[in-house]
Amino acid sequence: MISGSWGRNILAWKDLKKEQKMFPLKDAEMGASTFFASALPHDVCGSNGLPLTPNSIKILGRFQILKTIFHPRLCQYVDITRGKHDINVLRMQLSNLLIIKAEKNEDIVLLNEDTSRLRERLVVAAEHCEKSLEDLLRDGKPVSCSRILCIAFEVLQGLQYMNKYGMVHRALSPHNILLDRKGHVKLAKFGLYHMTAHGVDVDFPIGYPSYLAPEVIAQGIVKPSDHTQCEKPLPSGPKSDVWSIGIILFELCVGRKLFQTLEIDQRLKQILTLGCVDDIVTVLAEEHGCLDVIKALPENVMSLLKKCLTFQPSKRPTPDELLCDSIFSEVSSFYEPFHKAASLFSSSLRCANLTLPEDISQLCKDEDCDYLAERSIEEVYHLWCLAGGDLEKELVNKEIIRSKPPICTLPNFLLEDGESFGQGRDRSSLLDDTTVTLSLYQLRNRLKDVGGEAFYPLLEDDQSNLPHSNSNNELSAAANLPLIIRERDTEYQLNRIILFDRLLKAYPYKKNQIWKEARVDIPPLLRGLTWAALLGVEGAIQARYDAVDKDTPIPTDRQIEVDIPRCHQYDELLSSPEGHAKFRRVLKAWVVSHPDLVYWQGLDSLCAPFLYLNFNSEALAYACMSAFIPKYLYNFFLKDNSHVIQEYLTVFSQMIAFHDPELSNHLNEIGFIPDLYAIPWFLTMFTHVFPLHKIFHLWDTLLLGNSSFPFCIGVAILQQLRDRLLANGFNECILLFSDLPGDRSRSKMTSGYSRRKFRLEMRRNFLTMRVVRHLEQAI
Repeated sequence: MISGSWGRNILAWKDLKKEQKMFPLKDAEMGASTFFASALPHDVCGSNGLPLTPNSIKILGRFQILKTIFHPRLCQYVDITRGKHDINVLRMQLSNLLIIKAEKNEDIVLLNEDTSRLRERLVVAAEHCEKSLEDLLRDGKPVSCSRILCIAFEVLQGLQYMNKYGMVHRALSPHNILLDRKGHVKLAKFGLYHMTAHGVDVDFPIGYPSYLAPEVIAQGIVKPSDHTQCEKPLPSGPKSDVWSIGIILFELCVGRKLFQTLEIDQRLKQILTLGCVDDIVTVLAEEHGCLDVIKALPENVMSLLKKCLTFQPSKRPTPDELLCDSIFSEVSSFYEPFHKAASLFSSSLRCANLTLPEDISQLCKDEDCDYLAERSIEEVYHLWCLAGGDLEKELVNKEIIRSKPPICTLPNFLLEDGESFGQGRDRSSLLDDTTVTLSLYQLRNRLKDVGGEAFYPLLEDDQSNLPHSNSNNELSAAANLPLIIRERDTEYQLNRIILFDRLLKAYPYKKNQIWKEARVDIPPLLRGLTWAALLGVEGAIQARYDAVDKDTPIPTDRQIEVDIPRCHQYDELLSSPEGHAKFRRVLKAWVVSHPDLVYWQGLDSLCAPFLYLNFNSEALAYACMSAFIPKYLYNFFLKDNSHVIQEYLTVFSQMIAFHDPELSNHLNEIGFIPDLYAIPWFLTMFTHVFPLHKIFHLWDTLLLGNSSFPFCIGVAILQQLRDRLLANGFNECILLFSDLPGDRSRSKMTSGYSRRKFRLEMRRNFLTMRVVRHLEQAI
């Protein structure tokens, strides 16, 4: 039986969940689908002289905004991944070409091209429901008029919300309009048109012939002819989706699909010829032998069909206009308006709609509650991946992704210049519209022993028996395991995510407890928000960010443009055009809002971790960066910062001498002073030295220390390199530090044992800071 206090806690938490970013999983499922981005030539560069950004990277960047769109009528997007490839398989496929090709460099070019081709596969994970309007049409019976009005209203609600973000669906069809277990509509794949740049970045058209609007068909398929200056097609507007709704509603009214006996070209021609008739609804009914059914429809349903199937786009209503029409006067009363929940860092009251029912007796009887279904889809997907889930593996198991035998990939004829003939058309570049449901069985099996208390922890209880964590004893023991193991442990991450999620929702009231838990570790899923809490970010950050002028040209723009393409470009997200644009805006906002400071090279590297973790919230990335620099890099970005850096390096030299006199003397004797290697360390807080995934762990600890803590990190790095530094002279030390990002010491430093030793070194160094300060005063 559930205790009274815990039961009330569950109710309060469930109500608060309505205010969170993502909706809970509930009865929905997760699905995976895949498609190919169009490949780009290797011998073409952009206008900036750099290689072209792969279309898959562009799509990945545009996809991110889709993760922030939440509405009851839209299937939530969760993740997108680029396809993996096995280089050994590629070599097998191309090995037979060695007999034909004489020059080795031609073989290498072919290998690179095919590798790139496989890397252009994209796999999308999103909310999914097994049932759709396709199932209603499969029954072959007309749908009741009352239900048709409800379906139309719910579809229009989803489209209206999309239009607020400047997006249109363009791929509406019965099988993309899903139905949840309560029969409510959810629009699937609503972001495909947006993420592919209106179809430019893929080799297949967006949309289905029978449901395309006449103006879309008339425009045709426009593909860019020049990669440097692409001719982008005119994007479709919201009214194109209204035509698609009209065709779908017509099919529901008559219980059958339209244009099924026609070939694709005939279907497109048939739709275009509808512009020559006055009453499109009647003509369609006559051609498909269902005029009696159409004439029997109520006046409001007939009016809806005629308004949707208006040939001229200028006379066709938008989803927003249709929702305000008197057609839905009766239906609209059954639906409450959707209000987007307030974000964590906003000026609005997040608990405005929080209510506690007085009677919790029914809740206390619910002992078989599916607690996992109460978590957000984002959390469930993250845990699913930790439990061994793999998107590509699921698609391979369902034979959506198939591999051909190498012999089947050979051409019949190959010219000396590399042009091949006789290969069958690769249909994998076309769209496979299948969605594979992701099984949660393995995840639920892993969490079967996790009690309900773990999903709803009480934060106000006195848990003195757990000095380091609010988790149970077993989880406290797990906190002593290496960090990399903890981050991959499903049960441990579940408890940490739930705990941090609750603490962050109580921020800033629970700020001290967030600090306490962060000393154990920070769950990767909530690292961005946790860092913001540790940095003390508060208030209406979006309003402050919007108030900064990021459009007016300034002298720093040129340097920012040069630096961004060189900043952590190994990361797919930051290397995307969308990532570059966000980089530019955040950096410029910081420069403009700090007139007493200037842009120094390295500021882009400093911005990278915050932008990566808050990719969909530039305002939060800017706020974190603005709070981080005054604390750890005070006056480092003055126009004349030489005296500040020299003072900083002097203290660093003193700390090296105090902690390791032998090493300090050796470096001084060979003239290898901190000015030669440590300035990039401290100016970028080591982001110019280490890759992002290692910076995250480093900064998890850094943000818990004060402004002097970076000295400890610097000394700890030198301790890792101590033996090699003592054994070498000036030239070798210069080479050692120039190769540091690729050196073995980096991986060694982040291994299980060495990481613990690294932290012990930093803590021990931190204790010597008081002694160092006395030395400074003496000097």
